[in-house]
Amino acid sequence: MWTTNGLRRGLLAVRPPAEDAAGATPGRPVSTRGPREIAAVCPTGALTAEGGRIDVELGRCVHCLACLRREPEAMDFAQDCAWTEWAQRSAPAPRSFRRSLHVRVVDAGDGGQTLQELRQLTGPYYAVHRLGIFFTPTPRDADVLLVVGPVTAGTRRALLATYEAMPDPKWVMAVGSAAATGVPYGPGLATGAGVQEHLPVDVVVPGDPPPPLAILDGLLAIMGRSARKEVAR
Repeated sequence: MWTTNGLRRGLLAVRPPAEDAAGATPGRPVSTRGPREIAAVCPTGALTAEGGRIDVELGRCVHCLACLRREPEAMDFAQDCAWTEWAQRSAPAPRSFRRSLHVRVVDAGDGGQTLQELRQLTGPYYAVHRLGIFFTPTPRDADVLLVVGPVTAGTRRALLATYEAMPDPKWVMAVGSAAATGVPYGPGLATGAGVQEHLPVDVVVPGDPPPPLAILDGLLAIMGRSARKEVAR
């Protein structure tokens, strides 16, 4: 079907992420002003209330929408894919990486939802290969270590070995709330508080799960090609 449609109408593929992505994202809660009761219903502590203001830690949000059910008119959701958060010490890759980036994905205990969103990037709709982004099975060819999951006790050793096998320069990208903070699985006996406990993380794309365009935006940010004016806070 895709071949037939491509011959008839030309290849149809989504454009790279832009500031406005309404219809392509479930939205993300943003800091706003509202009653303290909104923060009280959040099961993961993603919302905190102080002085009539509700602050959002997106890395702990699991998109349960409890805040919207409690106060539908008080909580704001941004319809964008600007979910990327840079570590303070990190910066985009040199210009030599702007047209080609190789990514090694490691499942460190993901529940399946983030991996499912990530798989969409290689399909004909997102077609990340046309942007110079390639997924590689070997860490020795990888520029970016993309980690999903909270890093369980059983995956930690393999994760560290993969990182050590990668050549320099290299970047670590934590995708999903579990990889960002361990939520909703940890911290606990079998899982910690995310990838940053084990590796120096450069880029975080939170969300449970983040949509494909948000993940793509994070990869483009590493390449220095993000269309956004600023990162999410």
